[in-house]
Amino acid sequence: MKHSSELGFDDDGRPVLITAAAPAYEVQHKQRVRKYLTIMSFRLPALILAALAYSLWHNGLISLAIIAASIPLPWIAVLIANDRPPRKAEEARRFEDNRKRTPLFPTAERPALEQGLPQPDSAGEWPDGSR
Repeated sequence: MKHSSELGFDDDGRPVLITAAAPAYEVQHKQRVRKYLTIMSFRLPALILAALAYSLWHNGLISLAIIAASIPLPWIAVLIANDRPPRKAEEARRFEDNRKRTPLFPTAERPALEQGLPQPDSAGEWPDGSR
């Protein structure tokens, strides 16, 4: 395809990537499932290898070592599969509204009670009559 005057296409007519957007959730999910299945696919061969090692050498320590190496595989697979790409620095979620924060230690500049709220009188009674 010849060079087009339309924006967004290269000389071969393919669309040009114009954004730095993250891959779609479905694409990320498929990649994580693929990683999980790849790691878990080593577990069954490890158990078969342990049985073969025992039948060949009659040494239980070698078989136990192979089985011990395969025990953390499900845990590792789940951790890797649940891992999502990190957020970019500009996407960090921070709560920046310091005005509404309750002070930890009230001082004269930062009273614990807001003005205008009902307060007990000198006898310790509230305006509704409760103590």
